[in-house]
Amino acid sequence: MSGGRRLYMESPTWVRAHISLTLYLGATSFPQVILTAASFNTSLFEAIGKVVSTEARAMYNVGLAGLTFWSPNINIFRDPRWGRGQETPGEDPLLSSKYGSCYVRGLQQRDDGDPDKLKVAACCKHYTAYDLDNWKGTDRYHFNAVVTKQDMDDTFQPPFKSCVIDGNVASVMCSYNQVNGKPTCADPDLLSGVIRGEWNLNGYIVTDCDSIDVFYKSQNYTKTPEEAAAAAIVAGVDLNCGSFLGQHTEAAVKAGLVSEDAIDIAVSNNFATLMRLGFFDGDPGKKLYGDLGPKDVCTAENQELAREAARQGIVLLKNTAGSLPLSPTDITNLAVIGPNANVTKTMIGNYEGIPCKYTTPLQGLAASVATTYLPGCSNVACGAAQVDDAKNLASTADATVLVMGADQSIEAESRDRVDILLPGQQELLVTAVANASRGPVILVIMSGGGMDVSFAKTNDKITSILWVGYPGEAGGAAIADIIFGYYNPSGRLPMTWYPQSYSDRVPMTNMNMRPDPSNGYPGRTYRFYAGESVYTFGDGLSYSEFTHELTQAPRLVSVPLEESHACYSSECQSVVADEQTCQNLTFDMRLRVKNTGRTGGSHTVFLFSSPPAVHNAPQKHLVGFEKVFLNAQTERQVRFKVDICKDLSVVDELGGKKVALGEHVLHVGSLKHLLSVRI
Repeated sequence: MSGGRRLYMESPTWVRAHISLTLYLGATSFPQVILTAASFNTSLFEAIGKVVSTEARAMYNVGLAGLTFWSPNINIFRDPRWGRGQETPGEDPLLSSKYGSCYVRGLQQRDDGDPDKLKVAACCKHYTAYDLDNWKGTDRYHFNAVVTKQDMDDTFQPPFKSCVIDGNVASVMCSYNQVNGKPTCADPDLLSGVIRGEWNLNGYIVTDCDSIDVFYKSQNYTKTPEEAAAAAIVAGVDLNCGSFLGQHTEAAVKAGLVSEDAIDIAVSNNFATLMRLGFFDGDPGKKLYGDLGPKDVCTAENQELAREAARQGIVLLKNTAGSLPLSPTDITNLAVIGPNANVTKTMIGNYEGIPCKYTTPLQGLAASVATTYLPGCSNVACGAAQVDDAKNLASTADATVLVMGADQSIEAESRDRVDILLPGQQELLVTAVANASRGPVILVIMSGGGMDVSFAKTNDKITSILWVGYPGEAGGAAIADIIFGYYNPSGRLPMTWYPQSYSDRVPMTNMNMRPDPSNGYPGRTYRFYAGESVYTFGDGLSYSEFTHELTQAPRLVSVPLEESHACYSSECQSVVADEQTCQNLTFDMRLRVKNTGRTGGSHTVFLFSSPPAVHNAPQKHLVGFEKVFLNAQTERQVRFKVDICKDLSVVDELGGKKVALGEHVLHVGSLKHLLSVRI
């Protein structure tokens, strides 16, 4: 006892932290962002952010967390090989924008509604055109992303713009790479010009860790460290993750490379964020959130939200009639095979914490039926598969679930993939098991990026395919909920799954989104790529069927122009989407959505537009989405409010926003509606 008292007297901080750690056994661990994005549920994005910030505040109160969180990652998942694609909301600018702004609001908005205060400070990263880590000898520290103005403004920038303007994020992080020959953290046009000037950031700009050191030493952008420090600050950097500015800024000021006024601005931006967080408001225990503690972390409600998020995101890609859902009462022996069938940490991906608890796929399935388990491979690399043992197991089981895919040894920060096939002998194992099985075979893919599973898609013996991302702490329970029909799947792919041939012919270093017929370059993402895909953006099945009926939409929209406008005397393909042109250019599109099946479930209604073929426009792009729940044999109205200039515009070759004149095709499922935009 005396020893314990003496320790407390001598090291109160250590004891406080030790006691805190015993009180907080973990935090709620949600699915990796790529799976959450597959839910296409904006209210879910915000709800997760709110739980994360509440648990963060609870841990802050006992010294286990800060109040600035460098999240979310809203880079576009441009290439399927990118190791960090798992952290992002996918390949679509609108989905990424919605995720970023909603998640940020969940993190930052206070329960008292004070817009000038922050619950925690979020950070949208990595700005910008950052989506290569380490591929065939090219790494992020040396990569110069050559990006057209058109691609920059219609693909890479929109999520960051929305994060700042719609989400009111407190911080933006500049990235390691160069864009068109300039390090992003030393580019005044990108930082002071766009983030703070055009978008009016209310917060601070921070570098990725040691980014200034990287552009000085690895990119040789400046001759001296003092010049590097000055270049970053003059460009608009307020805070350096690392020690570079602390070591070299004073010398840069003395050398006349940067003014004290510039330093004052940076310090002010940082302290303004601290003030919004309440750092100078007195005893935090007596303020809003001061009473949060262990009782508010890993609550039953929070853990159920983690399970619900996984359920909403899981995507059913293939389902032969009579396969899923399995009936628990009809299964006496379920074979569970695969290197990811009984994993824990794999389910929470990277940048992970300690979860409240884990439910592995095996545990989730075994909660409903008797199971027999075989890993099939010693790890996901699957150098030597246990083919014979797996075949024997499947041949005597009523049904077989194969849980395959990847983990951080395959795809991660600083680790891009070279191919997009299932690793090692996984395909061999899956095929052998499918051929030997006597019941339905369900292939579960646990991964961040898409996989070329063409072999499974076309194999009739593989009756169902599920993609489960990295599904978080409750992933195993959510997988079982889908497989046994306790939950009707409603996830949709947030990225295209390409064949391996795409990976063979397209270098990761080519940043162009648009195809180039002159050299056979096929383009990227569903917006521009017209080639063969294994599965495409928005794919996903349900245990129900849903129909769409158009009830209201105009066939003609006239764009008002001044009588002297040049387009009245000469033919124009488009007009500039300026404030005067765009005033009141909106319309409602209403649909009747019906669940014609026998099972209630959620359904994502996608509104796509195919614009006229001008300015190398996308072949199709997402205008809006709405997630609705419908009981069996019920219907409801869904309304999209379409802003012509915001939703149907295109970006021209110089980065200007234009309204394309001519026929626009609006798509909802198999429904198509022609809209003529004229002057």
